[in-house]
Amino acid sequence: MMWATTVRVLQQLRSDPRSIALILVVPSVLLAVVYWLYQNETLPPGVPRTFDRVGLMMLAIFPFVVMFLVTSITMLRERTSGTLERLLTTPIHKGDLLFGYALAFSLMAALQSVVATAVAYWVFGMSILGNAGWVVLVAVVNSVLGVALGLLCSAFATTEFQAVQFMPVVVIPQILLCGLFVARDQMNNVLEAISNVLPLTYSVDALQEIAKNSQATSSMATDLVVVAGFVVAVLLLASLTLRRRTA
Repeated sequence: MMWATTVRVLQQLRSDPRSIALILVVPSVLLAVVYWLYQNETLPPGVPRTFDRVGLMMLAIFPFVVMFLVTSITMLRERTSGTLERLLTTPIHKGDLLFGYALAFSLMAALQSVVATAVAYWVFGMSILGNAGWVVLVAVVNSVLGVALGLLCSAFATTEFQAVQFMPVVVIPQILLCGLFVARDQMNNVLEAISNVLPLTYSVDALQEIAKNSQATSSMATDLVVVAGFVVAVLLLASLTLRRRTA
């Protein structure tokens, strides 16, 4: 049942070139904007470029945001159109349905992450100590996190506008508190405590470990396990809150 759901969602995406463009092209375009922001900065010899730090973080954040939007709106359409209600009259379990959606969008997320990382390294010359393969892995896991949160939030929205409104509640606080703008140990105690329970924080920490070390570290592995745990927990919660349709 899960595989059948995955195939169906991928077939739907194939017939929707705008969604494919949003998934594959938008993160690379946004990454280009970040590169041009810092293109003219003047640095002493041996000092790393700002783009190498900020651009690396964006490889996790942009896919996270895009997959959250695409997934939440797609799942809402399935419910409002009655497709979800028809599917749930079959022997399919809610968990199979949601994990099938998650797998389909995760495959697209993996492709998206490979494209964005390739652009960062080969087009914009991003240079860090760690291996690009680890960067892709973190980006993929973070994209899947966006998928899981999108599936969960879609259950509480009745219109596409409401689905988009979940971004200021779910996505933007994580971006602000993940350590991108201010180091977490420099935040006040309340904000630091909140950041410690947000999954995006651990994705950023993992990327920072990759940037500073040529080999994988135990801290990076721990961060990835934490994010993966968040993904599984959110998908299980989404299966409990999934409604057949929206009135």
